[in-house]
Amino acid sequence: MSILDTINQLKKERDAVILAHYYVNDEVQAIADYVGDSFYLSKVAATVEAKTILFCGVSFMGESAKILNPEKTVIMPDMAADCPMAHMADIGKIKQVREEYKDVAVVCYINSTAELKTYSDVCVTSSNALKIVKALPNQHIFFIPDEHLGRYVASQAPDKHFIFNDGFCHVHKEITPESVARTKKAHPGAEVLAHPECTMEVTAQADYVGSTSGIIDYATKSSAEEFIICTELGVLYELKSKNPGKKFYPAGDAQCCPDMKLITLEKVADALKQMTNTVEMEEEMRLRANKPLERMLELGS
Repeated sequence: MSILDTINQLKKERDAVILAHYYVNDEVQAIADYVGDSFYLSKVAATVEAKTILFCGVSFMGESAKILNPEKTVIMPDMAADCPMAHMADIGKIKQVREEYKDVAVVCYINSTAELKTYSDVCVTSSNALKIVKALPNQHIFFIPDEHLGRYVASQAPDKHFIFNDGFCHVHKEITPESVARTKKAHPGAEVLAHPECTMEVTAQADYVGSTSGIIDYATKSSAEEFIICTELGVLYELKSKNPGKKFYPAGDAQCCPDMKLITLEKVADALKQMTNTVEMEEEMRLRANKPLERMLELGS
């Protein structure tokens, strides 16, 4: 029996659904029931009927699925797959900002730990951050943990006062404006598509700035034939699948998230077979972390 047959059989036995982020390996995306960015997958996790969710992604994604589905079993193919940025906010700083700005809204990127979510007012993704920030009545916004997404949103919401955190995604931060300029020079007809986790110097060169799913949609609808991609290159699987006649070029040479690449077919099969690597969470923390996620789903709908 092939590994794909094994996974499909185990899915039926475990009443499992497989969710995969765009940044995992191609072969893992190919066997998933749902593939998407953080916002799409968080919505799917809240509505699937299967008893077991196998989340092919990093730890904060599994946590979010568990927060939204306490009655379901959530398992991860590799518990070591983590997002460094998800930890890059200080609880003491959050408390300090709340003291200084009485009407502040702590806006927490979904790429964050469950603990950070418990200290936040609303979660956002790169897909809905601007919409949600504009919908908030608060004048002051403390955006955690990613500085660059926060600065991009702030540039689109000049009526709000932003306090920035110093977190970052190392994959997007390593895409430099110089490398984008070089790639544009090599492919002068290509449009530049950038994720807002990139620096402002990179997004300033882009023809389109948006979430991973937004980048895919833009490239699919665009009449252009060539694109320079400023995000993690796992997205190329979906881009090429939907656009076989178009060409895609990386903006740099370090656009790989090593944690996402820890997820393999063998680990997917083993997780379903053993039913280990379960995401566990104390109910008090889950309830507190659920409030900003629920508000995100409410304001972002």
